[in-house]
Amino acid sequence: MIRKLTVLSMALVCTLSLSFGATVSATSATDSSEAKSHKSSIKWPKDQELPTFAKPKRLDVANVYKESGDIKLLLTSLQGIVNREEPRIYVQQNEVDPWIQDLEVPFKLHDNVMDVFKAYAKEVKGIIVYDPAIPDSINVASTLAGLKDAVVASPELAKQLTAKPYRLKVLDDLQGKFKDRLDAYTWQYENLWSQTTKRMLVGLSPNTSIPMPPNNFDSFSTVAIEKEQVRDGSNRKTYDLDLSSLVGTEAVYLRFQDAFPQDGWGPAVHEITVKADGKDIINFKTGTSEEESYLYDRQNSKFLPGSDHRFADNGNYFVYEFMPPADTKELTVSVDMRNQFNVSASNVKPFSSEEKEPYGYLRDYAIANKAMIFWLSTDVPEQRALFEKILSEVDQGTPYLGWFANDFEGEVAGIDITSKHGVYVVPSDWFHNMTVFSGTKLKEKQKAKPVTPELNNKIYVTFTFGEGDNLQYDQNHMRNLWEDPARGQVPINWTSSPLLYDAAPAILNYYWSTATDNDQLVAGPSGAGYFSPQVWPETSIKDFMKDSYPYLKKSNMSFPYVLNRELDKDIPLTESIAEAYEKYLKVPGLFLGAGDKMGVEIVNGTLPVSMLRGVATVQDGKDILKEFKESWDGNSPTFISVGINAWSMRPSDVLAIAESLGSEYEVVRADQYFSLIREANGLPVKP
Repeated sequence: MIRKLTVLSMALVCTLSLSFGATVSATSATDSSEAKSHKSSIKWPKDQELPTFAKPKRLDVANVYKESGDIKLLLTSLQGIVNREEPRIYVQQNEVDPWIQDLEVPFKLHDNVMDVFKAYAKEVKGIIVYDPAIPDSINVASTLAGLKDAVVASPELAKQLTAKPYRLKVLDDLQGKFKDRLDAYTWQYENLWSQTTKRMLVGLSPNTSIPMPPNNFDSFSTVAIEKEQVRDGSNRKTYDLDLSSLVGTEAVYLRFQDAFPQDGWGPAVHEITVKADGKDIINFKTGTSEEESYLYDRQNSKFLPGSDHRFADNGNYFVYEFMPPADTKELTVSVDMRNQFNVSASNVKPFSSEEKEPYGYLRDYAIANKAMIFWLSTDVPEQRALFEKILSEVDQGTPYLGWFANDFEGEVAGIDITSKHGVYVVPSDWFHNMTVFSGTKLKEKQKAKPVTPELNNKIYVTFTFGEGDNLQYDQNHMRNLWEDPARGQVPINWTSSPLLYDAAPAILNYYWSTATDNDQLVAGPSGAGYFSPQVWPETSIKDFMKDSYPYLKKSNMSFPYVLNRELDKDIPLTESIAEAYEKYLKVPGLFLGAGDKMGVEIVNGTLPVSMLRGVATVQDGKDILKEFKESWDGNSPTFISVGINAWSMRPSDVLAIAESLGSEYEVVRADQYFSLIREANGLPVKP
């Protein structure tokens, strides 16, 4: 399932309605008089996928949620240096963060975040100044910071930090050093790569959109909306929009968004013509250079290579800016579009997501581990070549943390090339405070013996939430879903990351301790990390599976959801790959992303593979289960697994689907599901 929605703001800010609570045992940071050389307490045995930090004893919390990107960057770079020796700084990135209390570590929340910086400033050796004209210099500066025990700052902020009371030295100033992104990362590769760790790679965007004010689009009024859930393009035509009431100011803004954001079939726009007083003044097709002149805010809209339309699904949108002649009386915009459009307009200039600020998430972890941070696009040949060169110089089985440039197009190509080089992906670019979480300890949980229902002639259904390989989903949105009062009323499988065992034991503890008998954690794609088995080097896949097995076992995630792709095409498992999963990961069965396919196949005569059919709405779920029933003869048990879109559905939606089913259906957990499949097919209880 392509991760089209990870960029939704709901995924980025934990919206739990939990109060922060009182400070636990106030502590104060040590204000040392001299800079000291940091000794690392990080432990990383050869058989461990990700490093372990020291156990946090107390934490100084800096809430940077409302701070500028420069301050977020400064504090997370400081955190990386300080926490390398011992986790003492927690940078609160979300408005509400329940994890602080769940860590069960004494902490002090500071009203002024610079108090935290001042307390620990003596522990860094200086400043690396990035070049605002070349945003990617932020990543190069961060790599240098990890190598030189420094913090990262803009030129403006550096002026403050070199003066009283900080008096920090500028160790490197990157202003004017690079001409573009490729130049920055080429220099980094040639000069820093040899000094950085080769046990992990980190892909981080150097910047992100400024926070949008909640009233950003309050002045916009709807001018066209599709009221039916059209997904087949049958409503494609040219829609004429009269915007005459908006003329008289410098510009008119036209916004396109999804009328039904829960199902991912938003507006697809092919061509736009603007007329002023009956005369054509603008005409362009989307995806062309002409469009760029008017595209004020592309936000997370997409124009895929080879397509003929720009689209924005779910919570995404795009905005055009048109400047008609000053004396215009009548303004008409004709739009060739289709699907579930919601079009609104205003003559008030909104804030644009094109305005960027530095990006801090996960940066502490990369800096602490002296990793090289880069952000290379897979669809620019020169950048892709450098990306692949880096991949070719690490051992197969190396993790790539973060994400890919150009989002879900980047996902398709990124997973393809990382997998070809034997590198697996740990989506984590919005994960925060990993230098703290990776120092927490796991509380071993006694596994309850699963109880499998009696096998009958029924339709056995199992529901699985996707996205769990994504560490920031596990940290943020999954917890939001977990708080739904309906959770526990119906069996649900929750994809998660077995690598939480290393990266954030406290998060794994939370889900273990609060799970009901109807909740089961299963491994996200495609095991102990996100990769495509089809393109992974055949010579090393067995070794990688062997290394992954302990993580599935220790995290109690014995049933993986597998994405097996060649570029964007889901393909069946080969006999050899299925054998590797069964022999080396020792799985009793697995879920496979298979597009529109449903049902179960017994691969090699021994491994149950259940095709995971995705749904985005309650009605989708009802329709698919009804369709599946129509092909059932009723004379033997049958099985279907349903993938739940984690960004548009909640446990209450799964409950609504389950309650609509007749007595011929039975909803079960993954362990029960595969146990029943094995029994129905005469397979041994264990593989």
